Amino acid sequence: MKISSDVFEAFLKCPTKGWLRAAGEQGSGNSYAEWVKLQSASYRATQTERLLSETPADESAVAPPPEVLKAAKWRLVTGMIVQAQMNCCTLEAELHAIEIVPSEGRGRPAQFVPIRFIFTNKHGQDDKWLSAFDAFVLSEVMRREISVAKIVHGDDHATVKVNIPALALKVRKHVEKITALIPSPSPPDLVLKRHCTECEFQARCRQKAIETDDLSLLASMSAKDRQKLRSKGIFTVTQLSYTFRPRRRPKRMRDKREKYHHSLKALAIREKKIHIVGSPKLKIEGMPVYLDVEGLPDRDFYYLIGVRIGNGESAVQHNLWADTAEEEGKIWREFLGILETAEMPMLVHYGSYETTFLKRMCERYGGPPEGSNVAKAVEATVDILSFIFAQIYMPTYSNSLKHVATHFGFRWSEPDPSGINAIVWHHGWTLTGAPGAKAKLVKYNQEDCDALARTTSELQQLCSNFAATPGERSQEVVDVGSLRRDAPYHLGKAEFAIPDFKPINQAAYWDYQTSRVRIRNRNRAKAPLARSARRRRWFLRPNKQVEAPTVTSCPSCTKTPVLKTGKITRLLQDLKFFPAGIKRCLVEYVGQRYRCPQCGARFIQRPEGWPNQKEGLGLLAYVVYQLIEHRVSQRAVADSLMELFGLDRHRAMVNRLKARAACIYRKSCMQMMDKLIRGSLIHADETDVSIGGERMYVWVFSNSEETVFYSTQTREGDFPKKLLSGFKGVLVSDFYPAYDSIPCTQQKCLIHLMRDLNNDLLKSPFDQELRSLAFEFAGLLKPMVETIDRFGLKTRFLKRHKTVVARFYRDLADKTYQSDMASKYRDRFQKEQERLFVFLDHDGVPWNNNSAEHAIKSFAMLRKAIGGSSTEAGIADYLVLLSVLEACKCKGVSFLGFLRAGETDIQAFADSRLRRRQRSGSGPSAAVKSAAASLVNLSQTGS
Repeated sequence: MKISSDVFEAFLKCPTKGWLRAAGEQGSGNSYAEWVKLQSASYRATQTERLLSETPADESAVAPPPEVLKAAKWRLVTGMIVQAQMNCCTLEAELHAIEIVPSEGRGRPAQFVPIRFIFTNKHGQDDKWLSAFDAFVLSEVMRREISVAKIVHGDDHATVKVNIPALALKVRKHVEKITALIPSPSPPDLVLKRHCTECEFQARCRQKAIETDDLSLLASMSAKDRQKLRSKGIFTVTQLSYTFRPRRRPKRMRDKREKYHHSLKALAIREKKIHIVGSPKLKIEGMPVYLDVEGLPDRDFYYLIGVRIGNGESAVQHNLWADTAEEEGKIWREFLGILETAEMPMLVHYGSYETTFLKRMCERYGGPPEGSNVAKAVEATVDILSFIFAQIYMPTYSNSLKHVATHFGFRWSEPDPSGINAIVWHHGWTLTGAPGAKAKLVKYNQEDCDALARTTSELQQLCSNFAATPGERSQEVVDVGSLRRDAPYHLGKAEFAIPDFKPINQAAYWDYQTSRVRIRNRNRAKAPLARSARRRRWFLRPNKQVEAPTVTSCPSCTKTPVLKTGKITRLLQDLKFFPAGIKRCLVEYVGQRYRCPQCGARFIQRPEGWPNQKEGLGLLAYVVYQLIEHRVSQRAVADSLMELFGLDRHRAMVNRLKARAACIYRKSCMQMMDKLIRGSLIHADETDVSIGGERMYVWVFSNSEETVFYSTQTREGDFPKKLLSGFKGVLVSDFYPAYDSIPCTQQKCLIHLMRDLNNDLLKSPFDQELRSLAFEFAGLLKPMVETIDRFGLKTRFLKRHKTVVARFYRDLADKTYQSDMASKYRDRFQKEQERLFVFLDHDGVPWNNNSAEHAIKSFAMLRKAIGGSSTEAGIADYLVLLSVLEACKCKGVSFLGFLRAGETDIQAFADSRLRRRQRSGSGPSAAVKSAAASLVNLSQTGS
């Protein structure tokens, strides 16, 4: 079995292409693929000749045998083919050139630098992999490490250095996958990709995909989405079409665009009808100017600008051609001049290619005058593709202009029109200068403009007809909003096949039973209270009145007497807690206004203890206790205050009390966070929360004593990195990459890894390699858990497991997996090797992230009670109070007791409670002493 450079390159593009090329199959032909092959060969020959001409004849060699390379004194070798053996297969690399750097001294061997030629002006990641493959095979043959390779590319033969050690491990893994792939009698699972348009096997693969109705026919679906659907047993487009379920959108989301549904696209293809979401309107105010641009992507050179002004027979077509890059600015200025001749021009294009073109041209050659109609047209273009996306689902596999315009009946003169074929045509014109080649490109560009105009016109007519009454709509267009929601349980009007069923069904409703049947009953049951009855209001009489002392002299001039001008009062509503219940307590504070007749001064005398708030600490504690610990909604708390205590508290007032409590304890959260950062261990986790339809993220940082929650608008890693910048301990977290940027020792949660491994094993029960890896991991982890269960998290007992971990990784490095899932987990184990078993080297560091997960569960239950109706500031208040609750639980104190005490330091409150229990004799030490004394008495009595 041989793996050549061609097979390796094909595998990088597509595993199916690599298998077919290794099997020796011939493609059905692709003009672009053939052109790339010819260009590569031509460029290689040209660059080889250039390098040989720059090197003395006695210092260069062409295709020498590999065994003489070590002893040779050459500086340049070209056209050499090397072979190496690896895992029962032969690796063959066709080296374009090798630069030999002479030895710099004794003990320093000569350096070999493989060179690869790439004809394009831009190189990609696959080119680096190919250079790394050349270096890998050469190093195996020469038994010498190769650290650098070179890529020579483009018209200016620019040179790029490739760091081989950074790519060597990945190349080895690619080789292992190819080794496992080639012996298979059948090709791997077919997946259509963007590379298919450049592949010689395009026709074969697409035909097979259509025959099997493969999901990869949907061009917009990612590999991750396909894998997720296949794990659910959905393998075809037709199967996917039956999974679409129309949903009623919330009011807060009605002004936002609906997300893209692959299942709806599949439904449109199955029914061969256009499906429309919402009420799209395509407005083009002014003169439509249809724009289509042709260019060479690797050079960033635009050689043809197609402009079509107007619609129908009166439309005018302009094709602006640039022979060289120097003429690019000329056709740009001509394009702006054409726009100036149009009255209120409106640029219409398809996709982002033209958007990038306009931006680059304005940067290179300057844009139109600011404030002009042309400037407005350039700044505010109409992208038909973005208009179609997620609003109009065409019965085509992709939303490309070729597919959409073809659906509307447009036809190109060329059998296979595409942008990459235009590159081949332009190259042919560059070599020959034949007028026919240029005319072919101009015609293709003009047809693209015509197709764009036809598509825009059809879409405008489609939207206008769709806005008409449902009876006048075309049968080929489906309103997604009118589709029946196929839910097993729903509320709403039921449809009856027999008309008599309707009144019978109505007679079974609760309102009918209570308002008609009960009243007519012989027992004359009392009619239920009307829903519009007002809520009961109680007369609140104060339990106590506190008056201010009488003032006899003026505080300003000290003269007497002073005159009373009126009273001021404030009613403090509070709750008093007793061992057997709660009682409402109303205290009325009465102050007096005074005026001095001598100096005219006015002042107020308030009684001692005048409250700044209308609600006392007991009422505040009760509200926060219900909201946070019992997760009762604000409306329910307000109702309970009214029903139980006669306090007419509205939801807004309850929310104000929550905000007041959060303001009091916010400093406590900051102090807890400081303790966490100064400590030696932090657990971290995160989750999301919906605020008015917008997604926010909640972070939790905790240890055995402190827990702090924070909220951010994004999930980026800048926030935890900045927050934990001074932390020097061990961070325990899941595998979210944002935590990797924090400069501290980290322990990854092994429970997360075990769950992921278990879930994938359940999805792939016949993957024996994955099952074997899972058994090995379980056998590695189980003794550690038993040690922890017996001795705790102590290094002196856990360090003996480090030899087993080292053996596990040695065995893992020597294994080759054919299963993609097993290979993925092997890579994951190796990537996280330094962060999976840190707990073996540190006392008190757990191997899981259960502390943070427990805190996240508390927030998840609170999130369910909130229901997404809060605000960003409201969520921040909830998180402050939830932090206090979790800290109270960690310290073993009552959350309600802490709120009632008016303390802000949880640790000080916990210490005071402990001292009180010890003084009262109810602490653990007193109980032990009492039990010991009882045992002594019993023993004496028995003796």
